[in-house]
Amino acid sequence: MRKFATAVVAAGLFFGGMGVAVADSWHTLADPLTTGGAHFEKVKYRWEPAGVKHGGFRFKGALRDGDHNDGHNIYLEVRAHSYGWQRFKGIQKRTVNLEDAVHDGATRYTNSADMRVCRDRGALRPNNCSPIRAFTR
Repeated sequence: MRKFATAVVAAGLFFGGMGVAVADSWHTLADPLTTGGAHFEKVKYRWEPAGVKHGGFRFKGALRDGDHNDGHNIYLEVRAHSYGWQRFKGIQKRTVNLEDAVHDGATRYTNSADMRVCRDRGALRPNNCSPIRAFTR
């Protein structure tokens, strides 16, 4: 009877660990974030475990300038849990590979994040940004 109980507990721990591993694995975004002149492609994301790196939202992808002749820079904005946007700058006429994580300092466990890609059109004209893509744990 004790061997059976030990086997059941071991199986429960094994399958429970598999569920955590799947939750923390990389996920692929089916379609890229795009706006006129800026693209964030090959997007992958994951949620860090709660005790590691503040339980943040980790992402990676290729930030690409889609219009080399417009003279404008591009950037990616990501925010965790409806806090302020964090900006990750691109380079004109180039593709930049980004990988970073965002989290909010007020909570230990980030459970939502937003992302958008924008073209910086200068001080006099407003930037154009893609629609906000929301992620939840």
